[in-house]
Amino acid sequence: MADDGDGKLRTEQGGGSSSPEETEAAAGSWLGGGGMLLNVTLLALVVWAAYQLYRRWGKRSGAGGAAQQSQASSLPRMKRGDFTLEQLREYDGSRTPRILLAVNGKVFDVTKGSKFYGPEGPYGIFAGRDASRGLATFRLDKDALRDEYDDLSDLNAVQMESVREWEMQFKEKYDYVGRLLKPGEEPSEYTDEEDTKDHTKQE
Repeated sequence: MADDGDGKLRTEQGGGSSSPEETEAAAGSWLGGGGMLLNVTLLALVVWAAYQLYRRWGKRSGAGGAAQQSQASSLPRMKRGDFTLEQLREYDGSRTPRILLAVNGKVFDVTKGSKFYGPEGPYGIFAGRDASRGLATFRLDKDALRDEYDDLSDLNAVQMESVREWEMQFKEKYDYVGRLLKPGEEPSEYTDEEDTKDHTKQE
């Protein structure tokens, strides 16, 4: 320490002196630089994630995606019928261009939404399956699917309300094509008149 001539003491470190204000300003500029580094890092992460999403999902918007959508739109309307779980699995979009899924015991033709429900789509896991549990619990993994008929009896009231809301959304947007049969349940016989009436009602 040395007297700087006006009665104040200063420490000699590195040949200079610093007041508390200078020390605070130096710390603030370091933090500001660190904040800038954090912002740049976050921006880089967002750009990288957007690029990855584009690489994965954007390709379907190109020629392949357009061809898939065109093929789906050229399919005739599906005749009304009921499905077992095994029959439903045939319509997962990988074996046939038609994609079906079930919600709350009702089967919908979601082929026109193949961008979402096709094998490469974000909800492709539900194609050819009963999607009720996954939609009710907001889960997009194999644990949300059952290999046997799922009566949903273990879902709580909020989850069942969510299933009913999903069912209404699917009814508004996609063609209802039949029921998901419980084990041992016989399929219904549908007339052409019922089938036509239902299809015109949904348009």
